[in-house]
Amino acid sequence: ATRGLVLRALWLFALLDAGLLLDGGMLYPRESSSREVKELSGLWVFRADRSPSRKQGFDEAWYKQRLEETGPVIDMPVPASYNDITQDPAIRDFIGWVWYERELVVPTHWIRDDTIRVVLRVGSAHYNSIVWVNGVSVTQHEGGHLPFEAEVSDVIRKDPTGSCRITTAVNNTLTLETLPPGNIQYMNDRTRYPDGFFVQSIYFDFFNYAGIHRPVLLYTTPKAYVDDITVVTNFSDNTGLVSYIVSVKGAVTAALKVTLMDKQGHCVASSNGPFGVLKVQDVKLWWPYLTHENPGYLYSMEVRLSAADGRTTYEDVYTLPVGIRTVNVTSTQFLINNKPFYFHGVNKHEDSDIRGKGLDWPLIVKDFNLLKWLGANSFRTSHYPYAEEILQMCDRHGIVVIDESPAVGIKDIRSFGNASLSHHLIVMEELVRRDKNHASVVMWSVANEPASEMPPADYYFKTVIKHTKDLDPTRPVTFISSSNFARDKGVPYVDVICINNYFSWYHDPGHLEVILIQLNTEYENWHGKYKKPIIQSEYGADAVPGVHVDPPVMFTEEYQKIVLQNYHKVFDQKRAQYLIGELIWNFADFMTTQGVTRVVGNKKGIFTRQRQPKAAAFVLKERYWRLANETGRLPLWTKYPCSL
Repeated sequence: ATRGLVLRALWLFALLDAGLLLDGGMLYPRESSSREVKELSGLWVFRADRSPSRKQGFDEAWYKQRLEETGPVIDMPVPASYNDITQDPAIRDFIGWVWYERELVVPTHWIRDDTIRVVLRVGSAHYNSIVWVNGVSVTQHEGGHLPFEAEVSDVIRKDPTGSCRITTAVNNTLTLETLPPGNIQYMNDRTRYPDGFFVQSIYFDFFNYAGIHRPVLLYTTPKAYVDDITVVTNFSDNTGLVSYIVSVKGAVTAALKVTLMDKQGHCVASSNGPFGVLKVQDVKLWWPYLTHENPGYLYSMEVRLSAADGRTTYEDVYTLPVGIRTVNVTSTQFLINNKPFYFHGVNKHEDSDIRGKGLDWPLIVKDFNLLKWLGANSFRTSHYPYAEEILQMCDRHGIVVIDESPAVGIKDIRSFGNASLSHHLIVMEELVRRDKNHASVVMWSVANEPASEMPPADYYFKTVIKHTKDLDPTRPVTFISSSNFARDKGVPYVDVICINNYFSWYHDPGHLEVILIQLNTEYENWHGKYKKPIIQSEYGADAVPGVHVDPPVMFTEEYQKIVLQNYHKVFDQKRAQYLIGELIWNFADFMTTQGVTRVVGNKKGIFTRQRQPKAAAFVLKERYWRLANETGRLPLWTKYPCSL
């Protein structure tokens, strides 16, 4: 029966594949005996198009020559947001097209060997991008936070010297049809504003960082290659089941050998062919952090391809980390490996000093050390997909992830139109295609705090949620709600109710005494109407570090502590009923747009932006470790928090 369920899930994946809006897979580039990776991180040449139309670069075809020949350029690190790199406020707040360029020499054997594919991949760029290689357009992509790529073999082989100039134009303008949405408003009163003055309106509370945020790579595969892999896992007693589908391109027929290896490199199961089920005896399941003495256990699935075209024999090898686990939801519980799981974690942002949203390994490792010190077992990728490298860390360390799309701030009724819906469906496909094989990802979140009470929201979210469930029938789907439970159009279609509220902060500010009453009422209303489990997906209060007042007042560390403690009292009452998780807003302070309610950013972090703890961090640390120890499954060495 278990094997049948796994095969059915794989069949649904395969059935859907014929109707996907996207073509091809998006496997993370990994080196192997058949693949090479050349990372292009470092200094790029940069120029912002400051023309009133922001179209000078296209009118003058900057991509046809070296960027420095078009006008003034500066150095710009990649990956990084460009906003905080210079001392120029116009760059910090720039809206429109910016241009990046990198010149490199391609290895000779990549040029000479026409059995090699060369692919250019951008981890993410915000938000719309066009890429040229040696002046030839190779790809364009709408939306940030997710990767895109193009084969460039033919383009680079036109120059036998191997010289390669990559030019990328990136535009961070947000419209009512982008995700996240925004709007450009021109101020035409010349008695108050200069000529050409406009404002980018946004409907989310974080800074609109822009640029090339994740690594740019060149990688190779053979002409016949493994294009995509989908795995679905299950177990019965002590036998693990890993069902797989392998997609091949560049060959009409190919021989495939699939081998599953444990951490010691020993083969535990193998199969032949593009699909099948691997049976693992004495399986080591993937468990979340603090629920097992060996969390985050990963097997390695090696896919080895052999193909021939009459002239050449092709060999391709790709290895995928695989965690064997199950996820299920009841009306009152969230189950991982058939055991109740309680989310005690955080919301985060990809945000830090200087590099903005740029991928930064020291910061990533520091944040994971803080998560484990805190006793957090989970986080939500608020409010957009995080870097693949972060999810890989979550897989290895057993940190559970609610994977969220960039659909934050859908507040205008015009953002529920057909164009917005079509884009949202493509974004969900890109997200699921990228993250479907991560054991740490246990739920998809299709949006955060949309105006879901509006009439068009019912059809819109019914369509998006159904599409996401069709894309991945193995994981639950949610969206994050802050609207009235009786008017919310999307909740009937989700599997888990996620609620954001800020009692005694945005509602009844300064009145700590209302939290217990209002939060209890909120929970009873939601669960009474929908009979679904609930996660408190956001709660908290701003605290300016070092500001202390007693009796507590808003923006002090004391007030933040008491807000948390009052919420926790209700959490403890409802955990025994239908509350399945609590995620603090926020892990760390982060930058926002300037405004009268924000003093150099949002201060709801339990850590400062520089990752130093506020008093609330110690409140959460004590609570999270107590919650972890209540499970009774912790080994002795986890009695005290440790680092990676």
